[in-house]
Amino acid sequence: MKQGVRIDKWLWAVRLFKTRNQATEACRSGKVRIDGQIIKPSREVKPEDEISISHQSLTRTVKVIQALENRVGAPLVPEYMQDLTPESEFLRVKMMKAVNFEYRDPGTGRPTKRHRREIEVLKKYLGE
Repeated sequence: MKQGVRIDKWLWAVRLFKTRNQATEACRSGKVRIDGQIIKPSREVKPEDEISISHQSLTRTVKVIQALENRVGAPLVPEYMQDLTPESEFLRVKMMKAVNFEYRDPGTGRPTKRHRREIEVLKKYLGE
């Protein structure tokens, strides 16, 4: 097997992105970094590279164990990458979801202007 493989292909192969096109777009928009540098989708990834991915308000950090071109099943992913994302990152995203969660009883309809203002005040209070 080759020593290196394209980063967009590798990200798709280890299931960090659903499609290769999404992985390519993430690289082009500067959301993927290797050793702190923004990279292009054609950059080759090699074993021991540390990749940082900003995806849906979560910054994941993974270490390349082995280069891979074809997509593998989820149980085989740990053979090709090691997840170095700190637990605090997952907790931060969980807290953001909890703060932004709104529940309304079914059948109550849309909130009125007054209710929306109360919700905004509550979110501001909980967010700080």
